[in-house]
Amino acid sequence: MKGSRYWRLWIGFALTGVLSPSAAARAQNAPLAYVSNERSGTVTIINTATDKVIGTIQVGPGPRGIQDSPDGKRVYVALSDLARTVETDDDAIAEIDVATGKITRRIRAGSDPEQFAVSPDGRRLFASNEDAGTASIIDLDTNEVIATLTVGIEPEGVAISPDGRWVYVTAETSNTVSVIDTEANQVVASFLVDVRPRAATFSPDGKRAYVTSEISGTVSVVDTETHQVIETILLEDGEAKPVGVVVSPDGKRVYVANGHANSVSVIDAETNEVVATIPVGRRPWGIAVTPDGKKLYTANGLSNDVSVIDTATNKVIATVKVDGEGPWGVAIANPSGN
Repeated sequence: MKGSRYWRLWIGFALTGVLSPSAAARAQNAPLAYVSNERSGTVTIINTATDKVIGTIQVGPGPRGIQDSPDGKRVYVALSDLARTVETDDDAIAEIDVATGKITRRIRAGSDPEQFAVSPDGRRLFASNEDAGTASIIDLDTNEVIATLTVGIEPEGVAISPDGRWVYVTAETSNTVSVIDTEANQVVASFLVDVRPRAATFSPDGKRAYVTSEISGTVSVVDTETHQVIETILLEDGEAKPVGVVVSPDGKRVYVANGHANSVSVIDAETNEVVATIPVGRRPWGIAVTPDGKKLYTANGLSNDVSVIDTATNKVIATVKVDGEGPWGVAIANPSGN
């Protein structure tokens, strides 16, 4: 959702902190959590070993969607301005080098890129263009948009299957999910979900996808072979207003950030039942899990912090204040491969 934004002037790229991200990661042998701060135009970097902020990068206006590359060496963040239906220089995907903490390039991704997904081979990026009703496919080798596809109305969430074959794009106003065949670079199917779908994710084996619907307060479970909803899970009696969703690395748990309820729902992926509800900060939107599955991070947009959850106990073990306002998304980069 684009919403009302008040941006700081973009004054350049700068990294602050007493220790560079790469040095901190090597010292702790830990992945880094990157948090996009929508109202500040920054990305906060957190060392997941210590759960301490180690740096802040000025990236530009409206950072929202954020993802790491498959090799963990880069982090991409979607930027956009306030101009609707018009692509400007501020509409881009910024690429951050994890080793140096510096922005290496700005990738054109159509008007108002909201969220995106990177292909498993790291060569393609699929972005939703919210105000244009399209999805852009970007060749990361050439830095060019190679296809622009018509999808639903106000597209937002983007997810790619583990094998790279399917891309799901949610659309807030049409309540649909468009299915992109990445071999043909075409939309080959579309299916309905509950009201105002926001985010999507695939299970590690690619057999299921999960789509959050904010207004309905539900998660749709999708059979990815047929691209059909096979079950709908109600959260917090429909009052959760869920946004971000992520599946544990072992595929056993689905975690949902409930923006209105200030909580995270834990779903058993085998039974599709909610097995725990974890109170977190105010208005959690983005959510990410560490590669070992032991920690979960939520970006809390109103309390301007990040909640750190121990997945073994389903309890918050740390609250990290970000150097910015409006935390929106979280990505965890693991360049060491550990």
